[in-house]
This record gives sequence, C-alpha cells and structure tokens, in this order.
Amino acid sequence: MKLVVVSAGLSVPSSTRLLADRLAAAVGRQTPVDVQVVEVRDLAVDIAHHLTNGFPGRKLAAALDAVTGADGLIVVTPVFSASYSGLFKSFFDVLERDALVGKPVLVAATGGSARHSLVLEHALRPLFAHLRAVVVPTGVYAASEDWGAPGLPERIERAAGELAALMTGLSAAEPAKPAKDDFQVVPFAEQLAALSRR
Repeated sequence: MKLVVVSAGLSVPSSTRLLADRLAAAVGRQTPVDVQVVEVRDLAVDIAHHLTNGFPGRKLAAALDAVTGADGLIVVTPVFSASYSGLFKSFFDVLERDALVGKPVLVAATGGSARHSLVLEHALRPLFAHLRAVVVPTGVYAASEDWGAPGLPERIERAAGELAALMTGLSAAEPAKPAKDDFQVVPFAEQLAALSRR
C-alpha cells in the first residue's frame, strides 16, 4: 500500500517534518507501506504559478498524482495565526476536486504552544471533511514541550493504528452477529401487560 506524507514545514530541520516521519514510521509498524513524502516548501513557486495560470509544473504534478493515488495520507502543518499555514492550504486548493473522496487521512500539526491544539478540530478536520476524505478519530498535535514528554508517543501510535486499519479496510466495529434461530420477539403489548400485573 502507498502512504503519502504531506509535510508543510518551512524550516530545515523542521519539527513538522519530524512529526510527519514519526507518524509514517508508526503506520509502517502496523502494516507494510511504501512511504512517499511531499515537502510542500519545495513546491511553493509551482503552487503559486498553478494558482495564477492553471498549470502545474512537473514537480507539482508529480506530487498531486502521488496524493491522488495514495491509499492513505498523513498531513502535517505548522500553526500560523491559529490555523494551518497558507502554503499548506494552497497545496490542497490546487488538488483536483474529488481527489480525496473516501481517502483515509491522519491530520497533525505542530506549534509553539499547547494553546493551539484545537487547530486540529476547528481548521484541519473541517478542511478534509469538506474534501470528503475520511479523517481518523485521533489527530496529533505536538507543541514544543511535547517533544520527549509522555503522551506524544502514545498519541502517535493510536493515530497510526487508526490510519492503518482504515487503509487495510478493517473496521473498529464488531461484525454483525447472525440472529439465532431461537430468538423470539415479545410484542410490546405483552410487555406492558406483564408490567401492569406487578
């Protein structure tokens, strides 16, 4: 299966890329995947040209094809002004309209403060719901103080497990059990009558 990681970090090294790599490695521990990383920073000029002239360059076209053909996505953005970065949003703006329909997506973000952790719920999750992707229940936010602290590795593993399950077609729900032959329906009127005799 093909797992594509979209990382929108701007610096080198980048905590956004570090989180993206840890998430991808965790998915790889759950199920065999071929990982391809799309560094949005390297596509900034191509994205701007595509927005203004409607034609992707060769590198951007390859990145968009990778995202469209992926079995699952990990998307990670730094937080700017309490939301995803403009470059991150611009990348998904130039994606074909139905490219993510039904595609499993793990959303993640990095920021300087834990106060921005709600970016997962008020910005990232609605964006990918609008694109009709299937967003895993657990999003991962890493503030500066989370690196090396308890909690982050567990969130990474839980989110990775959810993405791997969706990618392999498993469901967290138990399969429906067949009805037993001796199952009997008691009419509601009988139940009421039994209550009134008490």
